[in-house]
Amino acid sequence: MAQRAGKRQSKGRRAAAEKLGMLEGPDTGKRRGKLPSDRAILFRIMRRFTRLLFRVAATFVIGSIALTLIYRFIDPPVTPLMLIRPLESLGDGRIVGINKKWISIDEVDPTLLKSLIAAEDARFFEHGGVDWKAVEAARKYNEKHKGKKVRGASTITMQCARNVFLWQGRNYLRKGLETWFTYLIEFLWGKERILEVYINMIEWGDGVYGVEAAAQKYFNTSADKLTPRQAALLVAVLPNPRRWNPAEPNAYINRRVSSIMKGARIVDLDRLEDKKDSQKEERGQSSDQRK
Repeated sequence: MAQRAGKRQSKGRRAAAEKLGMLEGPDTGKRRGKLPSDRAILFRIMRRFTRLLFRVAATFVIGSIALTLIYRFIDPPVTPLMLIRPLESLGDGRIVGINKKWISIDEVDPTLLKSLIAAEDARFFEHGGVDWKAVEAARKYNEKHKGKKVRGASTITMQCARNVFLWQGRNYLRKGLETWFTYLIEFLWGKERILEVYINMIEWGDGVYGVEAAAQKYFNTSADKLTPRQAALLVAVLPNPRRWNPAEPNAYINRRVSSIMKGARIVDLDRLEDKKDSQKEERGQSSDQRK
């Protein structure tokens, strides 16, 4: 019995070695080499697996950079969330389509942009994508208030990266990918493009995406004609746009609106132009240095 088991083990090792190219196959007409050890076979498997991982990682890095560069100049046609929501609705026995209309950031009432920054990311112009001060503050708050509602530290850039490239949910894989795309779009897009893509792709209700579709649906107007209160109402529901209706605000939303309108008054959108000018100067200086 022991002899048979030894022969089976030897055949298994030989087959594995032939599959990995460590021995000549039975039909090559060449003499078989010495049977490799289990350790040598394992080493070859691990080396092949490492090569595969490297190829997958390299493909992802190159592909994500290329896609981000494309979206710098071409407006994203669809997002993963836009494809997921109709499938979810079918499971609930409903039909939800995709209502969106892309507009330039120059066609949006500035009050909407100010309200968005005031409510979602007050340090939008200071951080490089991830607001580490807010992250640390959220961590301390959550440790102190365990068992209560978790406070997040998501910036507009992080939300834009999640909305355009990824899916909703909380896990380490998605968080890691979100961080990668966050720094990528900060570097390749800049603040103005991030804002423009964000306001056009964000979910504003069942099947409603972007500020223009939201303005038309809830207030029967266009994004460039929103009143300060309407702009604040649209922003106030963003934490849960499928639950709250900006056209029918409850007491909580009305309180948020008052706070957002106050914060919007001190947001300086001229900093968008300052960012563009500084980026142009940096590119010009680097070009002169190359010359």
